[in-house]
Amino acid sequence: MPAPALGPPPLRLVLAGGVAAIFLVLPLAALVASAPWRRMWTIVGEPEVREALWLSLWTSTFAAALCLVLGLPLAWLLARADFPGRRLLRALVTVPLVLPPVVAGVALLSAFGRRGLVGEPLRAAFGTQIPYTTAAVVLAQTFVALPFFVLASEGALRGTSTRLEVAAASLGADRWTTFRRVTVPLAAPGVAAGLVLAWARSLGEFGATITFAGNYPGTTRTMPLAVYTALQADRDTAVALSIVLLAVCVVVLLALRERWWGVP
Repeated sequence: MPAPALGPPPLRLVLAGGVAAIFLVLPLAALVASAPWRRMWTIVGEPEVREALWLSLWTSTFAAALCLVLGLPLAWLLARADFPGRRLLRALVTVPLVLPPVVAGVALLSAFGRRGLVGEPLRAAFGTQIPYTTAAVVLAQTFVALPFFVLASEGALRGTSTRLEVAAASLGADRWTTFRRVTVPLAAPGVAAGLVLAWARSLGEFGATITFAGNYPGTTRTMPLAVYTALQADRDTAVALSIVLLAVCVVVLLALRERWWGVP
């Protein structure tokens, strides 16, 4: 017996959903419409813009690499290991997701600043100062992007069957070999999606960066900071740089289309 038809969607839901869609799409459409397309390549080709773009690309790539190296073991612990305080650790990992970016920057200063918990001993022992350097940009990007990678990777690890891991263990493989040869390949698509998300989040980071690293051309001025700086002097330049970042976001969404939308 065929299932009864549910009927057309309620008009009130259609109207509310349409308003939400317009609210989300309209600012992006306005941004594209107001872009100085005739001057776009001239603006993007300016030395300070290329400098900010290059800085953003390599720092966000370095931050994504740190997320992979540090975050994948943490995701494995949360997904596979059973230890006291695991729920608390997972809750703490998610805090940077909801933390205001400026507060994240202040927290980084408290930890790695000249008088910070870690920063002061580093300065006293090695004369190293982290804030307002390119290293500070990478740390700020890693701090805000790492939770995205850990949660995405943990979900991917939890979604894989443990039967092959048990089979590898029965054949004599230790946990490290099983992790490298079995677990990671099985969870690779989810890990890759988390890595792309972490990279995109790093590329768009603003609040923690400007608080912890400052806004110095060639050293800490990434693309979001360049947009903020340009907006105070030349709106067309700010819009052009925003279009570049918007294009990167679109590329990221296309790269993740199969993971999120089920579109091959």
